[in-house]
Amino acid sequence: MKIKVPLCVLAASAFSISYTAIANAEDKSSEGFIDGSSLTVLNRNFYFNRDNRSSSAPTFNSGKGNTNGYSEAWAHAIISKFNSGFTQGTVGFGLDAFAMIGLKLDTGDGRNGGRSSFDVLPVDGKGQARDEYTKVGGAAKVRLFDTVVKLGDVFPATPVVASGDARLLPESFRGVTVENTSMQGLTLQGGRLHAMSQPVSSDLNDNFVTFYGGPVNSPWIGYGGGDYKVNDSVTVSLYASQLKDVWNQYYAGTSVSYPLSNDLTLISGFNYYKAVDEGKKRLGEFDNNIWSAKLGVRYGAHTLALSHQRNNGDDDFDYLRQSDSIFVDNSIQYSDFNSPKERSWMLRYDLNMTDYGIPGLSFMTRYAKGSGADYSNANQFYMRTDDNGNPLTNQKRWERDIEVKYVVQTGAAKDLSLRLRQANTRATAFESDLDEVRLIVEYPLSVL
Repeated sequence: MKIKVPLCVLAASAFSISYTAIANAEDKSSEGFIDGSSLTVLNRNFYFNRDNRSSSAPTFNSGKGNTNGYSEAWAHAIISKFNSGFTQGTVGFGLDAFAMIGLKLDTGDGRNGGRSSFDVLPVDGKGQARDEYTKVGGAAKVRLFDTVVKLGDVFPATPVVASGDARLLPESFRGVTVENTSMQGLTLQGGRLHAMSQPVSSDLNDNFVTFYGGPVNSPWIGYGGGDYKVNDSVTVSLYASQLKDVWNQYYAGTSVSYPLSNDLTLISGFNYYKAVDEGKKRLGEFDNNIWSAKLGVRYGAHTLALSHQRNNGDDDFDYLRQSDSIFVDNSIQYSDFNSPKERSWMLRYDLNMTDYGIPGLSFMTRYAKGSGADYSNANQFYMRTDDNGNPLTNQKRWERDIEVKYVVQTGAAKDLSLRLRQANTRATAFESDLDEVRLIVEYPLSVL
């Protein structure tokens, strides 16, 4: 196997060097722009394998992919981000920009997953992974007092629209966003976005795609809401979004962390979504609601939590593909436990090894089990049937995840992180049985 270093690597390096030069230049007329600037370069090494066991690896569209059920990819990313400060004055102007490249290191013949949810590298018409791909973009921004408006390529982080970062390169959106922090403890956010960019796409102006319904002909998605920190223990959130001609979504959530003693803390949370069809109903008619509730304790280095989740709708609770726009507790490494009428429970345990003399080392394991998924009343876009064409009913599944993470605390390799994630899922007819392993090594560099 030969690993080629394309010209795009040189472009990414030139991007970093040019902004370093700008930052070192003394320009008194725009001191705020420079002094408030940051330039980071993240090196991410990403290995992922998924074994669909007795079934073939799923594919989307007409792409040809793996036929033996096994997908594997190893790739490296260089993610450079420049965020300027703001020019001085009542109205300040600034610029955010990024240059990213993903490089294929190894996939092997027929093991890259084709066009599927594997989504580590982009593929060609034959389902073969590309050697490299890039993302280059940016956004202009304006600050007026405590309000910041951005126009261009953005990375929103809300329960209804959130850019995903669970693959090689992060997902981005294109449009306008606004954030206000005038009131202490309250953060208000909103935006109107007209395009998205999947983690495996170089095009920053792609059409919208949902995870379960697939591509949709929607001109924009708008969202708004806020998070309010009531006190040191309680945070509440309210948000709404509209994917034009597809859905209206509403979200309410709360997070509680209440200390009972120096060593013992009670933790709890609640998340609720309601989604109804909108406009031209591109994904059919639906009226769904899904919620999750969590209760747990943190004792020293140990955290144990139990969560319950229910989808009361007749269709899958959907969200934008590869985004993180699903803030329910039982949406985990592979499964979302969001099928119609599905009920699920999850037990999760976390261990922070700092108290045992190994700062930076942590462990996590969780087990979730869902039952009662019923597609009897699903619409045509979300319907799943058996071999005889009958809607699937009484579907069940479980998932077990294990994760180990270590972050270097001192020395030349400070902040270097190594993360090993392993998952097993077993299900009845509506989902695949699979085993997967992800190894992620990240080394962040702060140039400015």
